[in-house]
Amino acid sequence: MAQKVSKPDEQVVLGEEMENVRVITLNRPRNLNVISSEVVSLLAKYLEKWEKDDKAELVIIKGAGRAFSAGGDLKMFYDGREPRDTCLEVVYRMYWLCYHIHTYQKTQVALVHGISMGGGASLMVPMKFSVVTEKTVFATPEASIGFHTDCGFSYMLSHLPGHLGEFIALTGARLNGKELVAVGMATHYVPSEKMPELEKRLMCLNSGDCNAVKSAIEEFSLDVKLDEESVLNKQSTIDECFSKDSVEEIIKSFETEAGKEGNAWIVPLLKSLKRASPTGLTITFRSVREGRNQTLAECLKKEFKLTMNILRTTISNDVYEGIRALTIDKDNAPKWDPPTLDQVSSEKLDIVFQPFKEELELQIPEKEECRWDGKYEHSAYAKVTEEAK
Repeated sequence: MAQKVSKPDEQVVLGEEMENVRVITLNRPRNLNVISSEVVSLLAKYLEKWEKDDKAELVIIKGAGRAFSAGGDLKMFYDGREPRDTCLEVVYRMYWLCYHIHTYQKTQVALVHGISMGGGASLMVPMKFSVVTEKTVFATPEASIGFHTDCGFSYMLSHLPGHLGEFIALTGARLNGKELVAVGMATHYVPSEKMPELEKRLMCLNSGDCNAVKSAIEEFSLDVKLDEESVLNKQSTIDECFSKDSVEEIIKSFETEAGKEGNAWIVPLLKSLKRASPTGLTITFRSVREGRNQTLAECLKKEFKLTMNILRTTISNDVYEGIRALTIDKDNAPKWDPPTLDQVSSEKLDIVFQPFKEELELQIPEKEECRWDGKYEHSAYAKVTEEAK
């Protein structure tokens, strides 16, 4: 994985140590703090070091500028499309890191002000405490560009009430701070002007005691009342449509509901669904639906396989076409292959979900005493790369 040398004031991740508190700042504000290979490596380094440091009790993570994190660096993936598996190392490291974020043994607080999307939100939702504001915007829009709901979200979304997970994953619907708290993907809602004061309070607390941290946050947090037009108030319609057994059936049901009085909110979401990659939608739907009956580890292993098969264009080139249309040429006119849902066969779908050989799977440690094992550099992939040199 290529590492860029940065000046101190250009470090993509800042790690600060102050008595018993540790602070991570995602520091690519001009790029909305997207996650690059260097970001993943630094996050893993800091989190492992601090979990093993008896003095470290509380870890705070935040983003510089107007975003928390807009997710994975799409240009990195696009530029890495040739030669094959250029991005394998960063993908492996990110999924391995996701497991450790979910199971981290120190108290974590995410201060989420602004955009928190896709893989970026995987640094928010699993935290013991995640604090959002009126400016927080969450979404998982990956299916729309031919990708899939990744970084543990096939697990997290599938465990939301009813069929809200399928709805969020397939439509890319955005949730605000209040909605994130209401649905359980954030713990507290704090007005943005109070966030600097909250951070100072946590620093002064100088403790990882969960009750003390919770009390400190609650000094600044507000009770959440959903806006009348919130999609979370449409749960019965969402469950009716997104409980279907295929994306085609979901769209048909959604179309029917859109024609009913008072359902104008469906129209833009339906448009987004119809514009999205048929392959991305189908893979995402199956992944989230399977996630209902899978453990976190099983979901991460599955998502690692899906990511690699998609980047390898095993059944479709849609991910690169989607990124091209959105961020490279910016014509917003992707040409999907295949162009329709009925052409994404179950046989093709089975190929991207096929297990890898055991040694090529994501290696998630099974024993607590070995929880930081399974790193990329000890994987079969690294051995193959080393032997090829």
